[in-house]
Amino acid sequence: MIEKNKENEESSEVEEKNHVKTGEKPLSCSQSKEKDLKKIRANKSFTCTQCGMSLTSKYNFCVHMRVHTGEKSHTCDQCGKSFTQSSHLKDHINIHTGEKPHKCSHCEKRFSQSGYLKIHERIHTGEKPYTCDQCGKSFTIKGNLTGHMRVHTGEKPFTCDQCGKIFTQSSNLKIHMKSHTREKPYTCDQCGKSFTIKGHLSVHMRVHTGEKPFTCDQCGKIFTQSSHLKNHIKIHIREKLYTCDQCSKMFLRASALKQHMNVHTKEKPHSCHLCGNSFLCLQSLIEHQTMHTVMKEYMCFECEKTFTTANCLKRHERIHTGEKPYECSHCDKRFSDSSSLKKHERIHTGEKPYNCTACEKRFNNSSALHRHTKNIHRSSDLMLPSNQM
Repeated sequence: MIEKNKENEESSEVEEKNHVKTGEKPLSCSQSKEKDLKKIRANKSFTCTQCGMSLTSKYNFCVHMRVHTGEKSHTCDQCGKSFTQSSHLKDHINIHTGEKPHKCSHCEKRFSQSGYLKIHERIHTGEKPYTCDQCGKSFTIKGNLTGHMRVHTGEKPFTCDQCGKIFTQSSNLKIHMKSHTREKPYTCDQCGKSFTIKGHLSVHMRVHTGEKPFTCDQCGKIFTQSSHLKNHIKIHIREKLYTCDQCSKMFLRASALKQHMNVHTKEKPHSCHLCGNSFLCLQSLIEHQTMHTVMKEYMCFECEKTFTTANCLKRHERIHTGEKPYECSHCDKRFSDSSSLKKHERIHTGEKPYNCTACEKRFNNSSALHRHTKNIHRSSDLMLPSNQM
């Protein structure tokens, strides 16, 4: 009862001091305080004139106004940190006491604050309420969306004061700083090996525990790291592929292999009836013919270059924005297009799909094979097998 009276007194004071919008005509100063309150209560709506937010409870309105006034009347006597609400202070005190009263309803994990529990439970529910309006990617935490948006804007607000290198996220800067200090704060209690990142220590500990949490659903083989499983799965994928007997390149469909064989035979069966240009595949011909029939209606506002499709324009604009949405799953390097990422990842996987027909040497990209052929083998050397036939 005392607490209720306190709420009413606090509400009355705020209603008097702050401009409360009720949807009716403004109340004159000459009217009595009681009459003012009666009109507000009858309306049962409290609208903040600062931001337009409406609240049905007087108490909630009082609490909300602290956002604008900056008032934080609830202070922790342990560390001096202040809060706008008593419930926030109560959650905070659990940090000092070590108490974790908030238990996940899906697993046994407990948390000191209700907010942490709410975020954790999204792992179980799959809820990702924060969505990027640029690419549609969703996140469980608002801070992760904020960090992700820098991929599109190119913003890198975190700068290393040692070498000037810039980062999109503070966590990446923090990890980078350890390269200057040589700091390795995470030490294995089994063998004494130290690491700069906690995650690296967690992976290392599996050497001692024998834990292999990543299982292949094709053959049941288990691995200590997800990257090892990812590389292993490629073995199964290759087993189901169609392989070119000329260069060992693999394809998902027989039709794709048949089309690829035109590269070796130099056959270009698809010809443009307008200009006579020939192409290896039908799709290349279709794309080419748009040059004759379609206006280039997509223009870059930076350099005024025009494109036939929105996708072509989007890829081009990354030159100006610096956007690199494709991230390597093995390291932190990023790329503006998927083909560049694919070429880069071969450094990690060791994949070499391009085979020299003269000496069987393999390469991870076509340009390296071309340089090798040009510099090492003469054209006569490459023609020798066909001459002998």
